[in-house]
Amino acid sequence: METTDYALGRTAEEYERVRAQARLWEPDTARLLDRLGVGAGARCLDAGCGPGETMRHLKDRVGPHGTVTGLDLDTGMAAAAEAYTGCRVLIHDVTKDEPIPGGPYNLVYARLLLFHTPDQEAALARLWAAVGPGGHLLVQDYDLRTVGVVPSLDIAERMSGVVTQAFGAAGCDVRAGSRLPYLMARAGIGAPDGTDVAGRLVPAAAGTPILESVYRSLLPVAIANGITTPAESERSIATLHAETAAHPDRHVLLPLLNGAWKKK
Repeated sequence: METTDYALGRTAEEYERVRAQARLWEPDTARLLDRLGVGAGARCLDAGCGPGETMRHLKDRVGPHGTVTGLDLDTGMAAAAEAYTGCRVLIHDVTKDEPIPGGPYNLVYARLLLFHTPDQEAALARLWAAVGPGGHLLVQDYDLRTVGVVPSLDIAERMSGVVTQAFGAAGCDVRAGSRLPYLMARAGIGAPDGTDVAGRLVPAAAGTPILESVYRSLLPVAIANGITTPAESERSIATLHAETAAHPDRHVLLPLLNGAWKKK
């Protein structure tokens, strides 16, 4: 959710990757929503809502007397989210010096938003301003630095390096999740009331396709910045397939999804 463009592109394949990613982390988001007591009748905002997976979950929680509103910059994604959830999605850029529309909310939620946001502290301050008295701000974001195959595979390390460099070239913060308490303090919100770390260690057959899908989505950025070439990227993908088949006992540590929350 940047002022320029989304680093991973805006294609049907990328939208489906985002949906699968949201489903992967849904239990960890649900666990924190349970902890905060988000339930029937709540007014919720999903900032950077994507295709609407979390909005659907929130809608089930709040029931007919609650409301769920989404924010996104991508008009195509917003339309898909509205059709999927029946909830309202507003086109809004949290990096602009404008209030978040529709507040105050009982819950303001953002997952993988700050990762793509250039002025993270200002964005957090605007999200906090949209939280009503007694409400919560809940943020979850990635730290990519732990991603890898265990025991290590050279090709996975090289491809992870391309992913990290490409995100960096696009202005993304690959440590955003681990910086959440610091960012909240810098935004004037104060220390979080609580933090959380969620992770996944999955067999290579399930984990390397996730690495490949992110790698493919980032290829335009990586190639444009001289990080890799079309020929080298195709060789890398073919090698990853071969190495995954040859080492089915390996596991992939996915990005850590770190969370922080604050009650107003």
